Amino acid sequence: MNRFMGLDASTQSLTAVIIDTEQGRVIGKDSVDFDSLPEFGCVQGVLPNEDPLVKHSDPRLWAAALEKLLGRLRDEGLDLSRVKAVSGSGQQHGTVYLNKLFPSDGNWRQDRPLKEQLEPMLSRATAPVWMDGSTTEECREIAESAGGIEYIQRSTGSPPIERFAGPQIRKFHKNAPELYEKTEIIHLISSFMGSILAGKNIPIDFADGGGMNFMNLAAGEWDERILKATAPGLREKLPALAPSWSKVGRIAPYFVSKYGFSPETELIAWSGDNPNSLIGVGAYAPGAAVISLGTSHTFFAPMNEPKVDPRGYGHVFGSPSGGFMSLICFKNGALAQEEIRKQAGINWNQFDQYLDNTPPGNNGNMMLPYFIPEITPLVSRNEPVYRGSEDFREGRDMPARVRAVVEAQALRLRLYSDWIEERSQLLRVTGGAAKSTPVCQILADVFNAPIERLEISDSAALGAALRAAHGAGQADWPELIETFCRPVPESRVEPVPENVRVYDQMLPIYAELAAEA
Repeated sequence: MNRFMGLDASTQSLTAVIIDTEQGRVIGKDSVDFDSLPEFGCVQGVLPNEDPLVKHSDPRLWAAALEKLLGRLRDEGLDLSRVKAVSGSGQQHGTVYLNKLFPSDGNWRQDRPLKEQLEPMLSRATAPVWMDGSTTEECREIAESAGGIEYIQRSTGSPPIERFAGPQIRKFHKNAPELYEKTEIIHLISSFMGSILAGKNIPIDFADGGGMNFMNLAAGEWDERILKATAPGLREKLPALAPSWSKVGRIAPYFVSKYGFSPETELIAWSGDNPNSLIGVGAYAPGAAVISLGTSHTFFAPMNEPKVDPRGYGHVFGSPSGGFMSLICFKNGALAQEEIRKQAGINWNQFDQYLDNTPPGNNGNMMLPYFIPEITPLVSRNEPVYRGSEDFREGRDMPARVRAVVEAQALRLRLYSDWIEERSQLLRVTGGAAKSTPVCQILADVFNAPIERLEISDSAALGAALRAAHGAGQADWPELIETFCRPVPESRVEPVPENVRVYDQMLPIYAELAAEA
């Protein structure tokens, strides 16, 4: 038995990746889109709500997707009895509320689907997810009661954040105290999904627990002061905390009988999607950082110590490989580049040609790419800021605008990651724009660090599979990363010294422009 499964319950789908450590390859992969289960009323994984700030999902959807996915893997001929261990990933920050009926001994009934069995076990019918922004008042109340934003950030790695578990739990207690009282246990999405597989409550791992707004990072324990500020009796309603590599039990008999798992299949603690992605792209130790160039742009890196961002924009979680990880997210990512490309009326090959044919520093033309309100830094405007020549400002010099949006995105990544003490000697870049050599060259020059491009899909599910192998004692991190997280051959991009000097001089000017906005 040298096969390991990773599952990723993301916002819109559930994905499985199965690796074979002896063969050194992925031997199975499948995904269930949540829109393929319309009976739960979710659209792209979220229930419609008249309040645009409220974003909830139906926990039964995730259980139904799990059964559908495992059934497909079984029907595709994958021998699940050869899977030695399973771990998983869940979209961070979301919470699931269960009453005392939730099983504690693996006792799922064999004659009914999980979605039906779960329904009477939910003390709250819906689960707030990471996109929910309806708890601003609760963030303020927790900060005031716990002794200030600075204390919460210093203890937990983040200031009170609307999408985090703590403010969501407080809102539930305030709005539905009788249902809160009936709640026996509150899980993160990750520990909830792992608990379904175990048929019992499993711990929350340190990495995902760091995104709840009440786990003391340094101590690896719940912060009693913040718990009391959040809701009464909260400590008794939370699972235990455990290292990310913990063995938390074996798979429940339900999954052995129905899908063919071995009764010896071990479960390794689940974690959040960002911590799993950190592993899935090979950044298991300080010295390497990851830039994800997706719909949003994200910078994350391993850390030795839980040093926090004094400006409050960056977050610190636990790392699944030990230690800690930083994370900074920018909403104006791929869509900002797409908007400029549309304005220019060009394709992506021409976009790259514009980058190749404009000089580093862009002749002083600069942009703040605020096409939608930004979270890093907090900016409510939804139109860009331009500084430079008249042709640039008026949109007549589109090559300069193309370079301006890419340079701005690279400069802000560097500017708002400057609080991380461990300097990155290597950047691993993934996501759609990582395919562009000119984009990678700008990142290499701005950070003065070599770039390795990755073409790893489903990094959170892959990271979970690697964690399953590591937690089961199959292999150590260097061996797993070397085998499964190799960069694209001959894709390394080195910084150009003269360009590095240009961007070193440009960074304080960009910071001044950002401060003005």
